[in-house]
Amino acid sequence: MTITTPDWVQDAIFYQIFPDRFARSAHNPNNGLPFESWDSPPTTFGFKGGDLYGVAERLDYLKDLGITALYLNPIFASASNHRYHTFDYFNVDPLLGGNEAFRFLLDNAHKKDIRIVLDGVFNHASRGFWQFHHVLENGLSSPYKDWFYFDNERLTGKKHWGAYPSPQEQKQLAHEDSLTSIGYRGWWNLPALPKLNVNTPAVREFLFDVAEHWVKFGIDGWRLDVAAEIDDDAFWQEFRNRVRAVNPEAYIVGEIWHESQRWLQGDQFDAVMNYLVTAAVISFTAGERLNLEVVKQAGGLNGRVNPHIGAIGFANEIDRLLSLYKPDINYAQLNLLDSHDMPRFLTIANGDNASLQLAWLFMFTYLGAPCIYYGDEIGIDGGHDPDCRKSFPWDEKKWDKNLLNYAKEVIALRRKNPALRRGSYKRLWSENGVYAFSRSFEGKTFVVAINSSESPQQIHVTNDAKKMPKPIFGEVSEMSIINGRLNFKIPPRSGAVLK
Repeated sequence: MTITTPDWVQDAIFYQIFPDRFARSAHNPNNGLPFESWDSPPTTFGFKGGDLYGVAERLDYLKDLGITALYLNPIFASASNHRYHTFDYFNVDPLLGGNEAFRFLLDNAHKKDIRIVLDGVFNHASRGFWQFHHVLENGLSSPYKDWFYFDNERLTGKKHWGAYPSPQEQKQLAHEDSLTSIGYRGWWNLPALPKLNVNTPAVREFLFDVAEHWVKFGIDGWRLDVAAEIDDDAFWQEFRNRVRAVNPEAYIVGEIWHESQRWLQGDQFDAVMNYLVTAAVISFTAGERLNLEVVKQAGGLNGRVNPHIGAIGFANEIDRLLSLYKPDINYAQLNLLDSHDMPRFLTIANGDNASLQLAWLFMFTYLGAPCIYYGDEIGIDGGHDPDCRKSFPWDEKKWDKNLLNYAKEVIALRRKNPALRRGSYKRLWSENGVYAFSRSFEGKTFVVAINSSESPQQIHVTNDAKKMPKPIFGEVSEMSIINGRLNFKIPPRSGAVLK
């Protein structure tokens, strides 16, 4: 099967935004509402009042950082601050400014050559979703009863029926399937998230209509929440066909934390959120600095992060991961270091900036599209949800300017050199805490070396160009070419790029 991924993704620098926490605009008509204080610690149910006008007003900041694409956590009407409990798929949440705010953001982002990918929550809806509420009110008489997985005895009145489980039923939630305990199937047995029945033709058509609607509106792709939970290849194949018929360059990326060959054959997704690379990079760059108690909170990364991986283990894991998929898929993967679903990188690494800088250098010179989680570039830390969803502090006195400048430098390095985005990839060296690889494109070769060890290290790599390269990033010393091999020394806990 021919695999076609959007060409623009190879050149993209993504930035993930949690809308309620990024920026609050003075022009949002909701500003009179009693939101939580912007600078107070985030809470599970609290709203800070961030909105899409606020994002639009910060596009110059993002442009200056070097960002070319935004991935927005859900923006549709919902009664949760994260908005994974969708009430209305065709309307942007009023607290974010509504459809008008999104139109304003999208148009202004596109004027600045910044694309926008939306979070699509298609596996489950919410108790406030119209069709679900209709069944709660009407039982078997509702024409929407097949849109979900209901216990029919509840709908016929043979068992207690209600919109919420009884206290006794609530106690059973941890021990029983949600179909039995609350009368309908919920994602991970959560009553707030009734699972949609995509076996029902009307549900499929509804979701395809949603996907098409927003692509026609102008979005540049979909990030698909818990995509593997819709265990139906035909559904995702049709989803792709519908979306790509509207925009052949729309990006389709699934949230899957494990090996994903099934979905990456060219007929479903272009890529997945590359959490397997995330785990390897965290392991190698942070190493013994890892806070293993925090790692345990890192969802699907727990058990995959290994503080003793070393350079050889890291190199072998990268080779293995690259071998899982065809080249076009590897160049389209969404590479990230953290997200709204896991503790922040800095907290995982016990606050060690050098670990984050080494991880960034790898991510911005590696195959695939790198993605920064909002605020990492200025030093935001945080444990598991809700702590990883702190408000962005727009007071620059609170920023780590050294981190920000480093982020700008590695982003600029990637954007300036096509080989770091589109070049071939070759492993060169993996010993004594140092990993080195090359990227080659159109006659230009770059050597990237990352030293995660505590001491200076000497590196010896093949030198296909047969001439002395020039360091363009970081520090190296004692450079020489002997018997066709390039030799140089790199300081501890640092990285370098040679051209």
